[in-house]
Amino acid sequence: MEATVISGNRCCADGFDTRGTALLSVQGKGFIARDLCIENTAGPRKELGQAVALLSESDQSVLYRCALRGYQDTLCASNLNQFYRECTITGTVDFIFGNATAVFQDCSILARRPIQGQENTITAQGRDGATSNGGFCFQACTVAGDEDFAAHGKGTVQTYLGRPWKPYSRVIFMQTTISDVLDPKGWLPWEGEVPHDTLYYAEYKNEGPGAATGGRVNWRGVHATIDASEASSFTVEKFINGNAWLPSTGVEYRPGL
Repeated sequence: MEATVISGNRCCADGFDTRGTALLSVQGKGFIARDLCIENTAGPRKELGQAVALLSESDQSVLYRCALRGYQDTLCASNLNQFYRECTITGTVDFIFGNATAVFQDCSILARRPIQGQENTITAQGRDGATSNGGFCFQACTVAGDEDFAAHGKGTVQTYLGRPWKPYSRVIFMQTTISDVLDPKGWLPWEGEVPHDTLYYAEYKNEGPGAATGGRVNWRGVHATIDASEASSFTVEKFINGNAWLPSTGVEYRPGL
């Protein structure tokens, strides 16, 4: 993933809308990227605003052993079925966002050091209706901080699993190792809003110092511990119907729990 790099520094401060900041935009069905790095180097300054590295609207798309690097809004997994395997995704604010139906498997999700006074939010999932299939599932991933965060941000910057961009926001972390970078509350409200009862945030058999669920926020839509039956509905096989299309990609994947 270090051999080929797509790099740039587009950001909203330069007059682009959020979509326009993306260094790589993909719309075609069946897109595959392998051993590639896409990085937006606009930086963490608040006045720069959103700065997307990858915008993916590709149904049945795969990113395999890729690095996505940025600060605010690194990855826009916009919609449709998407699969990420053995990728490294870094950022600060809402750095994995959108309303795709996406499974992230064996990925490294790394928080970076934001500007002073700013929190890190890994996800801002945008499911906006009860009938939408959208949601993010992180399976067998690692949630931690990058080297700079570990040296300068740990203990002074709050990092959360996500915040609800839309009323039906849906995110699941399962069988994932969560480091002590995570704030015990787990989830953060959207600024100025009361969390909707319709959101769905769940955890299943995570491990590591950040996986303890006793201090999680007590919103109605937060399910600190779900059972195997419920967790299985967010696997590759069931959530993105992966057995029907992933074998043809040649990319390794785990269909179930």
